[in-house]
Amino acid sequence: VLDDGSLYCWGDNNYGQLGDGTTTDRSTPVAVSDMPIGYTATSVSGGLRHTCAVLDDGSLYCWGDNNYGQIGDGTETDSYTPAEVSLPTGRTASSVSNGYYHTCAVLDDDSLYCWGRNYDGQLGDGTTTDSSTPVTVSLPSGRAARSVATGNYHTCAILDNASSQGDAYCWGENNDGQLGDGTTTESNTPVTVSDWPLPSRSTLSVSVGGSHSCAVPNNASLYCWGYNLAGQLGDGTNTGYMYGINSSGAPVAVNLPTGRTVSSVSAGWLHTCAIFDDLV
Repeated sequence: VLDDGSLYCWGDNNYGQLGDGTTTDRSTPVAVSDMPIGYTATSVSGGLRHTCAVLDDGSLYCWGDNNYGQIGDGTETDSYTPAEVSLPTGRTASSVSNGYYHTCAVLDDDSLYCWGRNYDGQLGDGTTTDSSTPVTVSLPSGRAARSVATGNYHTCAILDNASSQGDAYCWGENNDGQLGDGTTTESNTPVTVSDWPLPSRSTLSVSVGGSHSCAVPNNASLYCWGYNLAGQLGDGTNTGYMYGINSSGAPVAVNLPTGRTVSSVSAGWLHTCAIFDDLV
């Protein structure tokens, strides 16, 4: 997203994920075409082969690969230009996050919706049925969504209410303990991240990678859980070479440099990065 609210993409474009109306790969940024006239983009998220953007009026558009309905327009037809997501009537999007083949968005009323592939329950609606339109995530009663993060086949969110601030919940695939509930059992509804080392502290942010997850609690430390083949949990180990073997099903502390705290984290497929508090 550029400073004038225009939107540019580049890279692989076999499924139209660059949104320029073609399937031609681009090594430099190209403008996303056919955006609604008079509106600008406020945020963008890229999945494996599809892209989504929230516009300044709260509408949500997606484009690219749509074989599981991850564009959210009620079809399973790829789109080379932005297609509007079929949000619930009267609702707008606050944020969006794209996974491999699914998409999730926090709406203006703090509800949480997901759509696309659901083989592992990553849509969080209590089923394993794919959906080409948004379905509501089965949040615990009385809870509201603060943010959402999607991985390959699992999803995590920060939930809020008046008495419990910033709890981390995850759902979907769990072969490597990426849900953080201490098991390797997948769940099609949100489960709380358990064995949290700091139960009295709330979670500020969460980021989801391929098969691991990381979160920043409000004391600015950093914890990760799930698959650790490449050392992506940051705890000084890299054990684990197959599903469920030497992965961590509960949060482990990242070995931060002495005296440093974390302001944000981003988990990739097999690696993780974080911004620290020092500015030098």
